[in-house]
Amino acid sequence: MSHLPLDQASITTLVHEFYDDVRADPELGPVFNLAIGNQWGPHLDRMVEFWSTVMLGNRSFQGNVYGKHMALSGISPEHFRRWLALFVAHTERLFAPADAAEFQIVARRIAASLQYGFFGEVKVP
Repeated sequence: MSHLPLDQASITTLVHEFYDDVRADPELGPVFNLAIGNQWGPHLDRMVEFWSTVMLGNRSFQGNVYGKHMALSGISPEHFRRWLALFVAHTERLFAPADAAEFQIVARRIAASLQYGFFGEVKVP
């Protein structure tokens, strides 16, 4: 498979395909569906804005990622491992290795920060 160029369209593809799998995942789906409810459309739009800001520098995202996530309950270290595994699989399938690696660096940093906030320690590979 040829890799997608790193642009708004490919980030939209990543976000939608990734979160389709998150929603279907037996561990992650219930947590995300409880937190997001029937607001998946706006959530996906925000995630496209977030990753576009991170990867393309377009600065369309403004928000408090840490604060939003710290308000959640029922989160376990396993949720982070599963989320990262799915994210890595999607970025590696869709993007050239250098672009996939850049997505993964950011995802691991976010996961580490959130894990530290939840548990006082980091268990992200």
